[in-house]
Amino acid sequence: MLRREHAIAEYQGGKIIPDRLGQKQHGHYVKYAERMLRIYAKGVGQTRRELHRAVWSVFGSEPDCPARRIEAFCKLLDDRSEYEDDRGGKAAALRRKVFRMAASKHPLLRRQDRLFGTEEAVAKSEIAESLGRPWEEIETDLFADVFEFRRLKRFEGYENAQALLARYNVAQVQVALFDAESMTVWATDDFKTILRYAKLARLMHTIQRHGRHGYAIRFDGPASVLRTTRRYGVAMARFLPALIACREWRMHAVLRTRRRGWTVALDVSADEGLTSHLPAPDDFDSSVEEGFAAKWGEEVREGWRLVREGGILCHQQKVFVPDFLFRHEDGRTVLMEIVGYWTPEYLEAKQATLRLFAEERIILAVAEQVRQALPGLPNVVAYKSAVRVKAVLEKLKIL
Repeated sequence: MLRREHAIAEYQGGKIIPDRLGQKQHGHYVKYAERMLRIYAKGVGQTRRELHRAVWSVFGSEPDCPARRIEAFCKLLDDRSEYEDDRGGKAAALRRKVFRMAASKHPLLRRQDRLFGTEEAVAKSEIAESLGRPWEEIETDLFADVFEFRRLKRFEGYENAQALLARYNVAQVQVALFDAESMTVWATDDFKTILRYAKLARLMHTIQRHGRHGYAIRFDGPASVLRTTRRYGVAMARFLPALIACREWRMHAVLRTRRRGWTVALDVSADEGLTSHLPAPDDFDSSVEEGFAAKWGEEVREGWRLVREGGILCHQQKVFVPDFLFRHEDGRTVLMEIVGYWTPEYLEAKQATLRLFAEERIILAVAEQVRQALPGLPNVVAYKSAVRVKAVLEKLKIL
């Protein structure tokens, strides 16, 4: 991610608008991005400072590129790079040795003086001969442990120039979120992915039904229970790429400004064209789910329509998103969870979850291999290799 010093944003009507490179206004930036990627791809062995100077030179004649934007590009390129690391302290040891040998020759002069001093070139030659290495090689290693002088070892790169520009747009929204004290996401799809990544980012949540098919999910952290805090802004920023990879969502964050008591809003949605570097969520977690959905199809069967991951069950910080939701024409809903062959630990955790939501109307499609490991569970439909639509419809009639 970027750092605060890379942030570029405008403020309009109580809202913050992070810097964004658009196709219409910044279409020519694609060529700049291609040049920057070539600099790093061919830059193995060069120092970080040399690479950054080369990136700056790319924008030498570009009037619409503030310094922070160039520094942001350098940071994003560095994030995909591996630099040599002098963990053994070889550079520091070499400096001590060279400086000790040069001390007796001081002052060093460009040209030797008649009265005192040693010519610099002569001193370097004598030190190189004493160490048994060319001076150019010694000079390369002398400050290898300094951040700017570390040399590029490997560049992982980006898929293409557009991917680098897309990453920049997302990164600017992320750095704006550093000052967030709360975030609310309204979603109608990919609930399981949204909640899984929020958990990985160590964000707490509260969930409320929003409309007929959606939910409003408010994210914060443990300390927010005690007081207003921006402590979790970085966690929200880490969560953002996962959210962008999902479908049908919009986000509203409240950001605390440096001016005491003043806040601004940050609004982003799935319709704004932001592209995540994370892959889009899979439509199905298993081939059994995919096969059942394909058999059911888009049609309404006996008044029931099938919706993938259409419902969320929440108890305190425990969230359960069953695989499918059946919605009847009269408004009734029934959930369905498919339990395949998994480890004993998985089955034990699944049982605990189902007991927690025992009052809910849930059909359990359970693989015959594990049926005996899940005793006492109601509304079970057993299957061998595929869940039968007819068996599920029979169960729906009695729920």
